[in-house]
Amino acid sequence: MVSLLRLALAAVLATAVQESRAARPRRRGQPGQPGSQSGLHAAGHAEEGHGGGRAGEGAVSDEALRCYCKTSGGELTGAISAAQTKAPQLTSDIESSQEQKAQLEEALKQAQVDRADAKEAVAEATAIREKEAATFAAFKAESDANIDAINKAVAALEKGMAGSLLQTDLAQRLKRLATSRADMLEDDRQAILAFLSGGQSGEYAPQSGQITGILKQLSEDMSKSLADATETEEKAIATFEESS
Repeated sequence: MVSLLRLALAAVLATAVQESRAARPRRRGQPGQPGSQSGLHAAGHAEEGHGGGRAGEGAVSDEALRCYCKTSGGELTGAISAAQTKAPQLTSDIESSQEQKAQLEEALKQAQVDRADAKEAVAEATAIREKEAATFAAFKAESDANIDAINKAVAALEKGMAGSLLQTDLAQRLKRLATSRADMLEDDRQAILAFLSGGQSGEYAPQSGQITGILKQLSEDMSKSLADATETEEKAIATFEESS
């Protein structure tokens, strides 16, 4: 910061010196002034014809130089004073720029951290969504298969084909369903299992009409559960897409 301040002061002083040199008057015949040689010749002729004229002109030139020295000295002093006056403001501006730079760097670091956190959150949300989608897909596939099996069993019973139904794979699926379904009434469960066993245990075998009613109610319950799960899945998909 000190180096920048010194450079700024040096620039102001250099400008003031250049302006002072540009404004400095020159003696007649001073080297570097256009027409100096012709001025010397003219001065020689004037001396021959008018001896006092040269002395007068010399006096005027000296006075002009003395006036210039006073004026340029004052201008230089003023330039130095102005540079010293500007120094605190330059210092303040430099400090402000450095503070702004530090703030921008800190904001950039925070933005990078936020971006990394956002990417991690998206990855986590994506993993959860994929797991939920897989769970729903498995539930839907199992529900569709069970509902289809129940509907086919009901159709066979209504046609009086109970005997042939017991010899198919549908009977085995219905048995697994009745055994594993937790929300099923225990009486209904035992009735289906007894029917599917064909009374081989010596116990009472329910009539096909009773079994048909139980299976229809079971199909309705499973269809409703599937519809609710489908609605939940669709909402989860919409929420995930909005947040992505």
